[in-house]
Amino acid sequence: MSTAYVELSNGVKMPLFGLGTWQSGPGEVAKALKMALTLGYRLIDTAAAYGNEAEIGAVLKEFISSGKIKREELFVTTKLFWAFNRAEDVEPQLKASLEKLGLDYIDLYLIHMPVAFDASILILILL
Repeated sequence: MSTAYVELSNGVKMPLFGLGTWQSGPGEVAKALKMALTLGYRLIDTAAAYGNEAEIGAVLKEFISSGKIKREELFVTTKLFWAFNRAEDVEPQLKASLEKLGLDYIDLYLIHMPVAFDASILILILL
C-alpha cells in the first residue's frame, strides 16, 4: 500500500488513511493492527476510553523491536477522556496513555468530546 500524506502546518506529514480502533474487542484490535501495519497503514487512531491502548502498544512494540517498522514512520493519535480535561489532569492521563502504548511520544493528542462540565455532576455520574 502506498501511503498518501498531508503536510500539516508544522511540517509533519500525516497519513491520509489510518486504522480506527474504536469498539475493537480484545484480540481483535491486535489482529487488525498487525494486518493494517503489514499492508502499509501508518496512522493508528485510538483513545484512552477505548480500553485498547495496551494491546495496541504490544503490537507496536513487536513491529518496532523486530525492525518491521520504525517509530518515525508511524502517526499515532490518542485522546484524552473528556472527564480529565482540567489542566492538572492532562499530564497524568497523557503519561498513562504513553505507558500503555509503549511510546515516548504521541503524534496527535486530542480531547475526546471536548465539553465543559461541572465536576460535582461528574462525581454523581461515576458513583
